[in-house]
Amino acid sequence: MIKKYFLIGLMGLFLKPAFAQEPATSGQVQELTLQESLNYALENNENIQKASLDEIGSQYQVKEARSAGLPQVDIKGQGVRTIEKARIALPAEFNQEGTGPLIAQMGTDYNMQAGLSVSQLLFSKSYFVGLKAAQSAEDLYRIRKEMTTEEVIYNVGSAYYQVLQTQEQFNNINANLEKLTQLERILQLQYENDLVKKVDVNRIKVNKINLENQKKSLMTAYEQQQNVLKFFMGMPLEQPIKLSGSAEDALLLQQPTLANTENLAQNRAQYQVLNKQKELKSLEMENVKAGYYPTLSAFGSYNYQTQYDGQLFGNPTTMWFPNSQVGLQLNIPVFDGLRKKAQVQQREVELQKIDLDIKQYNKNTQVELTNAIAQLQNSQSSIVAQEENVKLAQEVYDTTNQLYKEGLSPLTDLLNAETSLREAQTNLNNERLKYKLAELNYLQATGDLETLTK
Repeated sequence: MIKKYFLIGLMGLFLKPAFAQEPATSGQVQELTLQESLNYALENNENIQKASLDEIGSQYQVKEARSAGLPQVDIKGQGVRTIEKARIALPAEFNQEGTGPLIAQMGTDYNMQAGLSVSQLLFSKSYFVGLKAAQSAEDLYRIRKEMTTEEVIYNVGSAYYQVLQTQEQFNNINANLEKLTQLERILQLQYENDLVKKVDVNRIKVNKINLENQKKSLMTAYEQQQNVLKFFMGMPLEQPIKLSGSAEDALLLQQPTLANTENLAQNRAQYQVLNKQKELKSLEMENVKAGYYPTLSAFGSYNYQTQYDGQLFGNPTTMWFPNSQVGLQLNIPVFDGLRKKAQVQQREVELQKIDLDIKQYNKNTQVELTNAIAQLQNSQSSIVAQEENVKLAQEVYDTTNQLYKEGLSPLTDLLNAETSLREAQTNLNNERLKYKLAELNYLQATGDLETLTK
């Protein structure tokens, strides 16, 4: 995503015309340093807020898992109206009429029952494994929040330096425009005094118009980059901002080195997430195996029941009687068609896949660190070379400008010198941005991105 916005910003420098000047903003402009931008993002970024809610939700999941081991108490009630009573055939000797078996109805018109039941889990290996898994899941969500925080810090840092570099590019363009404007005034006076040709004045105007169009395109890119930065920060897009500081400010808090990549990966949140997922998968497999163990629980109930025909109150035939019971329930699994064995084998395969993910992540960390250090070293050399190039281009421009004023150099040489100076300044600007992005990549590879907020 960062590369996408970066390319949009660079394309905006040359393709999309916007406004010749920076647009007027409404409201108070908020000036931000990199640390202030990061701290704002940590408080307002929506992804971090969602990760915090997930972390809170995991705490409730632990409470839910723990509740299965606490006493379960229920109060139950039931009322039944018998529409058609059951019948039973009694032996013929019960029939006083002596005409065969006696057919008698069973039950009463109404049956009501209310009672209290209590159960307590005494032993279940699955319960203890599930409780441990819930606690591990809580740790997983905490680590995922840290990983989300690292991603936000990286995105905000990248967007911040892109905006800052564009601001500095404005300074270069404005300086070049000022030079061309002064030269245009001089040539216009010389043309009015028949000292130069009209074509020379037009050449200056063409260069000036091209530079103004480039500034318009740069403004479009600048607005896009500001919006990207505000998005990552969780800031309203209508809030005007201005970035303080310079792209030359130090960012790295340590000297880049090729450290032990295995230990280095352990400092990163993504590595910890993979290990926590492995732990959860192991607990999941252990929970399946726990299904082979018996479970034991105790239960008890006390009920009060009444049966009657007709009305409930004032009915002498109404019968009230209590009943109660206590006991133990033991469940011993015997054979499940090898279902649990297949489930365990599935978890073993998934554990092997996670081990491969961890191995691959260690290699990826090594690649990221090596590439980041290589980019830092290359960018440092390129910056030194581009600074020398800008210095030389400035000398060429100054010399050519002086020669042109003395009539010893044609206008085309002056315009070429101005173009070369502008390109050298742009290249230096781009190299500084590459260096800052390489610094962020290095801090990400070492797991030290959060140090930027301190």
